[in-house]
Amino acid sequence: MFTQISTTKENKEIVSQLTRTLGLGAENVIARIALAYSLSKDRTLELSNIGNSTGKGYSKSVLFGEYYDYYLGLICVHYNLYKTDKDLPKYIKMHIDDGLQLLNEEINERSNIDGFDFLVEKIESGLKTI
Repeated sequence: MFTQISTTKENKEIVSQLTRTLGLGAENVIARIALAYSLSKDRTLELSNIGNSTGKGYSKSVLFGEYYDYYLGLICVHYNLYKTDKDLPKYIKMHIDDGLQLLNEEINERSNIDGFDFLVEKIESGLKTI
């Protein structure tokens, strides 16, 4: 399917900054959170708006580890695609980039929040909508 996903050049620094600020683990953890956060907004992104791929690169195994099938499934369900669709890596890349931007904006507005509190708050607000 794919071997490498790269963020935009701008998001290369953002993922490093969010990793330091939130303290939730390595950069690939932040990229996973960004992907899920973007998908949680329930928006579909247009392939015509894909950004450059000159930023932070992740191999499939580093980015998703043993959970690749779950993340792939999230994208497939969101876009009603089959797991072999040629555009899946583009959607994954776009949602990581989108999520990094969303997280960066939110964290910059709330400088005193740590990663654990941020995640708990997002989980609680998600549960309230169920």
